[in-house]
Amino acid sequence: MTASPLHLPEPAAALPLLQAQGLAKHYGPGAPVFRNVDLAVRPGEFVAIVGESGVGKSTLLNCLAGLDTWQAGRVLHGTADLGTLDDAARARWRRAHVGFVFQAFHVLPHLDVAQNVALPLMLLGRHDPAQVERMLAAVGLEGLGARLPQQLSGGQLQRVAIARALVHRPGLLLADEPTGNLDPATAERVMDLLLAQTRQHGAALVLVTHSRTAAARADRVLHLTGDGIGPHT
Repeated sequence: MTASPLHLPEPAAALPLLQAQGLAKHYGPGAPVFRNVDLAVRPGEFVAIVGESGVGKSTLLNCLAGLDTWQAGRVLHGTADLGTLDDAARARWRRAHVGFVFQAFHVLPHLDVAQNVALPLMLLGRHDPAQVERMLAAVGLEGLGARLPQQLSGGQLQRVAIARALVHRPGLLLADEPTGNLDPATAERVMDLLLAQTRQHGAALVLVTHSRTAAARADRVLHLTGDGIGPHT
């Protein structure tokens, strides 16, 4: 008698690492920024967000990082609801899980380059000079660890910010115009780094950009307007 074939259940799709559900932000009754933002990003996925200037793309990233407040909806990291956490708990969550590349760099002027890059590790109680050196080399800043930020160009400062965002191998990467101050070759190198962290370590990458080249490498490109977010056409 022939045995019946064994039917195994299909593996469940990876749960979203990051979700925004019905997210809305405004600065008062007459100053809406965006509303009805629904977004889900899974481990290993790269999502690019585009939109007109002033539509709130950077503000959305700040909300996804728990750096800014919102008036409606939820932001979830796994099963953690950021809206239920106080400021101290959100800060602890960011230290452990988030790498953020700010458009304005936010490099600390009183720390040298290596100290700036090592900051996320220090806040986690980790000391790993070799990892700092690897990240500096990866962004093309080898040998510049002892320099102060004021001794660097804008493009070099951007690379310091990117190395700092990646040094602790975070599970969530949020990047605001990370290639905006870089020449094409360096921009491609930086995108390779961000994608390596995403693909190899199962991170989720959300990138705000005006660069068609950067957006073309995304798994999905979403267009943000004041009334919501959807596929870019």
